[in-house]
Amino acid sequence: MKSDINRNIRPARPEDYKLVAPLIIQAMEDLACTFANTEDPQKAIPLFEYFFQQKANQYSYENSLVYEEDGLIVGSIIVYDGSLLPLYREPFLEYIALHYNVKDLIIENETLEGELYIDTLSVYPKHQGKGIGSKLLVAIKDKAKKEGHKKVGLLVDYKNPNAKKLYSALGFESVGKKQLGNSVYEHLQLKL
Repeated sequence: MKSDINRNIRPARPEDYKLVAPLIIQAMEDLACTFANTEDPQKAIPLFEYFFQQKANQYSYENSLVYEEDGLIVGSIIVYDGSLLPLYREPFLEYIALHYNVKDLIIENETLEGELYIDTLSVYPKHQGKGIGSKLLVAIKDKAKKEGHKKVGLLVDYKNPNAKKLYSALGFESVGKKQLGNSVYEHLQLKL
């Protein structure tokens, strides 16, 4: 019998894009708007719907797990080997330069070598506080161990102390800061 975690968590599929794209934007907040050259997060949705359905990019369904409750996606996590970020980021940056006129962004390499990197983790607001984010993180921790990673990393917005509290409770520790677009984020890491 599968555990509750495994029963509710599955690999994402391209057709999940309508429910996952808003979760990506919710997790990214201002950065999603920067990438889509807009102040309205709703106008960023088509960008992330498009990239979620594509292969070999940092927002691809291939790198995503979803959490389902009663057949409905209520949370998602996007994770990949940090060494692949330059390869995954290239098509995204080329696309936003061409289609959204976003050029000359200051985008540091947000992950460190040897990390399994969590790009986004998000749960729809009415489902928050039920431990869904923690269950997704445990699934990723298990995945990291199986794949031989020694660390799991992520960025957290300094303006989001609740997220940092969740990560800290699971053993994540600060290892520095990174600039993405117009914001600076704290880089947290969990050693396995």
